[in-house]
Amino acid sequence: MDQLNLWRPLALAALLTVALPASAEQLEYRQCLDRALAQNPDLAVSRAQIEQAEAAARQAQGNRLPRLNLSLTASRSNDPLNAFGMKLGQSNVTFGDFGPPAGGPFGSYPANLNTLNNPDAVNNFNSRIELLVPVYNGGMVQSYVDTAKAYVRAAQSGDRMARQQLAKHVLMAYQGVHTARAYIKLADEAKAAAEEFVRISEKLHRQGMVVKSDVLTAQANLQDVKIKGIEARNAEAAALNQLALLMGQSLDAPLDVGAPVEPAMLPGNPADLRAQAANDHAGLKALRSQVEAAGAQVNVARAGKKPQFNVMLRQDWNDDTLGFDASSYTVAGVLSWSAFDGGTTNAAIDRAQAQRNELLAKLRQAEEGIGYQVTDAHRKAQEAEEKIAARQAGLEQAREAQRLVKRRYENGMATLIELLGAQAQLDKANADLVAARYELAVNRAELKRAVGVLDPAAENL
Repeated sequence: MDQLNLWRPLALAALLTVALPASAEQLEYRQCLDRALAQNPDLAVSRAQIEQAEAAARQAQGNRLPRLNLSLTASRSNDPLNAFGMKLGQSNVTFGDFGPPAGGPFGSYPANLNTLNNPDAVNNFNSRIELLVPVYNGGMVQSYVDTAKAYVRAAQSGDRMARQQLAKHVLMAYQGVHTARAYIKLADEAKAAAEEFVRISEKLHRQGMVVKSDVLTAQANLQDVKIKGIEARNAEAAALNQLALLMGQSLDAPLDVGAPVEPAMLPGNPADLRAQAANDHAGLKALRSQVEAAGAQVNVARAGKKPQFNVMLRQDWNDDTLGFDASSYTVAGVLSWSAFDGGTTNAAIDRAQAQRNELLAKLRQAEEGIGYQVTDAHRKAQEAEEKIAARQAGLEQAREAQRLVKRRYENGMATLIELLGAQAQLDKANADLVAARYELAVNRAELKRAVGVLDPAAENL
């Protein structure tokens, strides 16, 4: 029964023994996974990251298009320059704005410029429509678009990887419930055997065939077996709680599981599976997309060395009241080229290139790591299959050995220590077989996850 502890990596916490309510909802593995895919908080984060990346892509695409700005500015000023400029924009300038006229043979002209230098306050309402048209920006906008699209692909690959990981965790918790229940059954059988040993030892003690210490040892063994039963039931409760957490459900909601599942073995040798993982693993695809995004950022930095040309079209209306009396337009083309920036653009290029090199190194490291994971998962999956046959054979041998020792003890030809040892070996053989079945399911699922083909949408694993 020492193997009862094998399930513990599945448990979040040990809980008190609880009876499963009759009203508990029973869910098959497929139903549990569907709920987890819809409600798991980690996947909600993944979906939000995709939405962010898609919004960034739309934002980058928008920089290709002209910008139309509408504005209305109301101002009042007695500053000589501003006041005269506003009246000029309104087409309201008169000779009187320059000062009082003076008579003479050469006509009227300002006697002085006091009025121009000290004008009354002028009101102005400027209504404007402005169109900014990007013509050429050295490829900067396209590089921003490429960056954003690469991040969208990276986020989508990351979401697929998170879904595959969730499918494996749901399987572990789901099968963990069945494993714990198998341990409960073994604990109940061990308890019945321990109670039988107590009965036999007490009977033999009354007949004077064994000493009192045998009775006490049998009773102590019974108490130890009872503790194992409590631990097994706590294991079941903890596995159910973990499954509920993965599905995003309340721990207070009663839950039960349906039939156990056993993923099919992924065909192929390790070399072929490593090659398949190099193409299909979502994590590697995400990293490759990040490398593409980093390459696009290098192009963004390089665009700073190229000229930029933009066109501006503007229509203005100026009036001392809200209206459209004085109309004017402006057309401008702006060509700019940074001739010298103190090396900042070159430094930006070097920095972007270094970031891309860092991601390339991480990609190579990840490719090697995934290759190892595939090889290791394939080895463990095959090992689990071999364990099943070995554990079944060992169980039959342990069962026969326990039967023979028990008969010898009843006939006074063996000690209680020998009997308890044989029973412990039988309990261990039973527990080893349960653990092997759990390992078989988990290792097969892990192999598919490592290769990148664990499909949460598939009907069967």
